[in-house]
Amino acid sequence: MKTLAIDTSTYTLSIGLADGDVILAEQVTNVKKNHSIRVMPAIQTLMNEADIKPEDLEKIIVTNGPGSYTGVRIGVTIAKTLAWTLNIPLAAVSGLASLAASAPVADKLVCPVFDARRGRIFTGLYRLSNGAVQPVLEDRNVSVAEWCTELLLQKEPVLFVGQESKIHEKIIAEQMGEQAVFAGRAVPYTRPAALLALGAAVESNPTEVVPNYARLAEAEAKWIEANEKKAAGRE
Repeated sequence: MKTLAIDTSTYTLSIGLADGDVILAEQVTNVKKNHSIRVMPAIQTLMNEADIKPEDLEKIIVTNGPGSYTGVRIGVTIAKTLAWTLNIPLAAVSGLASLAASAPVADKLVCPVFDARRGRIFTGLYRLSNGAVQPVLEDRNVSVAEWCTELLLQKEPVLFVGQESKIHEKIIAEQMGEQAVFAGRAVPYTRPAALLALGAAVESNPTEVVPNYARLAEAEAKWIEANEKKAAGRE
């Protein structure tokens, strides 16, 4: 089955092509440029290199969040349009699960991290075991401090992956001590091959796929912002 995978959860653009279990091509662009002008040209270039035509595709895989609001929306819209136009299945996969699946470890707890600003992160907890990615704690938008407290209850080391985990590394290390392990540059973003593998067994109707923004409600965000300003005024 010829499959195209697309990840735009962050400003990193990851695209992959596979034919069954064979990875035909991968492309990762880790630059801060608008996905709206990059995704389709990147897909076309990759397909040309692999000598794959649009009508050859039999499935699309896309990360549907959480992550960048704009990035997730663009990726899902393009994937749904392609799947609907070509009349082929579409698989929606968590961007966090895809990042976790990119870690080269076995039987370990892996915590993927996307920055959500204001001391918060998009994250989840997964166990990689025997080539499978098993969810342990569901994806969420949470404060770093609250998340570390919850992870400590696991009573075992947790590997943090994703280049944006670096933003919060200091507070994570302070709260979790030796229980926190950081992959650093080894796992900075989702590998297209990991996304292709993760979405292989997933299938849904393109019309049913929607973004998972995992954002705070507007009232919550405003309350946090107002309290941050009050705290800053007392300093």
